[in-house]
Amino acid sequence: MSQNHYQVLGVPATASAEVIKQAYRRLANQLHPDKHGGDPRHEEQFKAVAAAYRVLSDPGRRAQYDLQLQQAAQYADNQRRAAAEAAASGPSVYHMPPPMATRPLRTRPPAGSRERHYQQRTPRQQVRFNRQDFWLVAAITGLIFLFGISAKVVMDRVAAGVNYDDARKAFAQGQWSTAYSYLDQAIAFREDYTSALRLRGQLAEDINHDYATARADYQAALLASADGTDPLPTPETARVLYRLGRCQVVLHQPTEAERSYSQALRLDTTLAEAYLARGENRLLDLRRPRPALADLRQGHRQYQRLGRAVPLSYLQAEGAALAHLGRYADARTTYFQALESKPEDGRTLFLLGRLAQQMGDSASGCAFFQRGAVAGYGYAVQAASACQ
Repeated sequence: MSQNHYQVLGVPATASAEVIKQAYRRLANQLHPDKHGGDPRHEEQFKAVAAAYRVLSDPGRRAQYDLQLQQAAQYADNQRRAAAEAAASGPSVYHMPPPMATRPLRTRPPAGSRERHYQQRTPRQQVRFNRQDFWLVAAITGLIFLFGISAKVVMDRVAAGVNYDDARKAFAQGQWSTAYSYLDQAIAFREDYTSALRLRGQLAEDINHDYATARADYQAALLASADGTDPLPTPETARVLYRLGRCQVVLHQPTEAERSYSQALRLDTTLAEAYLARGENRLLDLRRPRPALADLRQGHRQYQRLGRAVPLSYLQAEGAALAHLGRYADARTTYFQALESKPEDGRTLFLLGRLAQQMGDSASGCAFFQRGAVAGYGYAVQAASACQ
């Protein structure tokens, strides 16, 4: 009969784990094939020792092995008792089944290191993906997506704000190209950044004289503000509309400019510059001197109410509107008010010369043209040469 694992290691069935380990080390050292020149007998013994240690060193496998030994021993006792009873009663026509092999069979892993019996396993239930699970996964995926989008929006807004602040600093220091570059980056991060669009439009209009680009930036700023994406304060919106109208005048869009100036004045009636701009547009481009004069006088009163000096261009435009309406005396008075603020202004002198010609006083007209030519005003130079 073959030896069991305890017999192979030479230890009792009650041996502790430490005793088993010491026996394995001793036998493995004695039977190692390298010490016996490859002797097959020692090699087989070495393999048996290794196999026995693998089973007995694992508490779970040892527990299963002990149970199988007990069952084999009990079966052998039953066989011996049956044989003894058969011998005592004489020969039988029945044959006993062949004895069970002494080497235990290991059919599956043991139940556990602290157990000495099998436990009935509960069959694993099949996992099913139901509707509730689907919506849960969809909700989690949606939340992750929204979080990513929100994080990107926040980071873009932060980057746009930093670039806009740098642009304002460069603008205050007169570094126009640097400010323009920072504004481009700010708008690249946030296309609806109204403050950045407004400032870039101002640079395009005042510094680069690129009125088409300035008009596009002003319109984009107004659209974003109207949508509520990044609303501008009402006075600031009025100023953007006023600047948009100025660009539209240069681009030969007087009707659109009239609309922009009117919207600006509806939002801010104290915007005196818009009265002047709309008055000049109505007078020179739309050929409407009467409403032009009304705008110019309203702006005139705004300046006086605020305690500010009326700009020379206001008085010149107001005099021109009066002249168009045939009110020559009032126009002459207004032009002389303009001369009081700047006595040798070439344009005012030229306008006085034209007014004198309209009133039939050619000599006075030529005298004013001569003074305007001395001031270096081009139209006055041409008019003075015609007088000779």
